[in-house]
Amino acid sequence: MEKILVTRRIPHKFIERLESIGEVEIWDHDLTPMPRKEFIEAAKDKTAMIVTLSESIDDELLKAAPDLKVVANMAVGYDNIDLNAAKYHEVEISNTPHVLTETTAELGFSLMLAISRRIVEAEKYVQEGKWESWGPYLLAGKDIYHSKVGIFGMGEIGKAFARRLKGFNADILYHNRSQQTKAEHELGAFYTSFDTLIKESDFVVCTAPSTPETQNTFNKDVFKKMRNDAFFINIGRGDLVVEEDLIEALEQGEIAGCALDVVRNEPIRADHPLLKMPNVIVTPHIGSASVLTRDQMIQTCLLNVLDVINGDKPRNKVEAH
Repeated sequence: MEKILVTRRIPHKFIERLESIGEVEIWDHDLTPMPRKEFIEAAKDKTAMIVTLSESIDDELLKAAPDLKVVANMAVGYDNIDLNAAKYHEVEISNTPHVLTETTAELGFSLMLAISRRIVEAEKYVQEGKWESWGPYLLAGKDIYHSKVGIFGMGEIGKAFARRLKGFNADILYHNRSQQTKAEHELGAFYTSFDTLIKESDFVVCTAPSTPETQNTFNKDVFKKMRNDAFFINIGRGDLVVEEDLIEALEQGEIAGCALDVVRNEPIRADHPLLKMPNVIVTPHIGSASVLTRDQMIQTCLLNVLDVINGDKPRNKVEAH
């Protein structure tokens, strides 16, 4: 009999489907991650697991779970998983690509709109009773229309972001590991060097994944090269940014502001310097947080688990290169 661990509370309709194929154990919490000790203990007799980015799948965990066949990660990213260890222990790893692309791009675009037009500042201004009259430059922001937007990482999410820019008649620059000629023809995007992108863009948007090559990309030198009226938006991964350098750039006025859905250490602590700055927006990693998309992510995990239990490879297999 299959034994399945799910490390977050999920809708009952999915639990019922899992129960039709085996015994299911749920960590019945929405926001609190499963403590490491309890996670390892729960994994010991499991054949399948559906996990989130909060759970570390490493050699210690895999050694403790000798019957484990598959780990379905409820995310596109998988930097919480040691793929080489999974391969050694012959455990299949899957993710949830495609289903969250549009929702994540939509959140990123919302952040760009909010930071450029100072929406959060304006809302606080009203809430604090400061709105006494109209002024010509009261909370004046920056237009996206006819601006120059640089996208770092022209994968699925980068392309979805670029599609939304077409309605704003923006010039789209991008830098990617490889040139995307199809995207250039379809979206009117221009491939540039990274240096050109950061120097010329009104908005620099990071949609890239975390890899050894991309980690710490946005550092002191990069922020110094950006325009001082430019905004930085990150919906990729937090470790692409050296946060101390970002804070310094904001304090020195080297960039105009930033909007982040991901940070280096999540969750961000309440006394973090970024949260004290009026020209910064931080959201709690909600890029894929629509009801429909989260349902689709769980369904994708479930199908990947079923694939492996039925003796096949998971349809969204992830493996070490």
